[in-house]
Amino acid sequence: MIRIDAIWIATEPMDMRAGMDSALARVVQIFGAAHPHTAYLFANRRANRMKVLVHDGIGIWLASRRLHQGHFVWPNPDSANQLQINRIQFDALILGLPWHRLGEAGIIKVL
Repeated sequence: MIRIDAIWIATEPMDMRAGMDSALARVVQIFGAAHPHTAYLFANRRANRMKVLVHDGIGIWLASRRLHQGHFVWPNPDSANQLQINRIQFDALILGLPWHRLGEAGIIKVL
């Protein structure tokens, strides 16, 4: 449906009452710009709610997701204020799974 070439996570919490304009302003503040075909993910402080802003090249989409039990595995804001993930990690993240163990981060190189 919507082409997404890059997925970025904002590590600092966002107020989930934020609408499209506030979320877009936050993307510009953290990432410098809203690039076409890019998804930007935000979570609340408890990491049980997430908002995804997508620029599809023509307009902006804003979606939200809430977990009724548990929380999203969200990166620590102390490490960086933004982090890029791949589609496999994104699919695990939205289910509440430990996405950071998938992809390059989960490769074992030395025994």
